[in-house]
Amino acid sequence: QVQPVESGGGLVQTGGSLRLSCAASARTFSYYVMAWFRQPPGKEREFVAGIHESGGSTYYEDSVKGRFTISRDNAKKTVYLQMNSLKPEDTGVYYCNAVTSWGSRWPKFASWGQGTQVTVSS
Repeated sequence: QVQPVESGGGLVQTGGSLRLSCAASARTFSYYVMAWFRQPPGKEREFVAGIHESGGSTYYEDSVKGRFTISRDNAKKTVYLQMNSLKPEDTGVYYCNAVTSWGSRWPKFASWGQGTQVTVSS
C-alpha cells in the first residue's frame, strides 16, 4: 500500500495554476509507477497522469497534455502535479495511487487517500 496524503487543492479562476502534492509512506515507493487520478462531480474517477519509477518518463490523459506536469521526488516519497491553464472541466477531487504497470491507467491498490479538492471557476 502507498497510503497517500494529497494536498494543495483549492479554488482558482480559469487560466490559473495549482501544484498538488502526494506524500506516501510506503518504504517501496520508488518501486511503483505512480499516477494522479481525478473524480469530477457526479462522474467516475479517471486517470490524469502517470510517471515512471525513476521519474524519467511520463504519460498523460489527452485533455491535460501540455497543461499538466507530473513529477516525483523519491527521496521525499512525494509525487507532484503542476496544473497550469486550468479549465472549469478540471474541477474535481484529485487522488494519487500506484498503477499496475508502466503505461497503465488502472490503479494498483484498492485503498485511496482522502484526495484534494480542485475547483476552477469560470
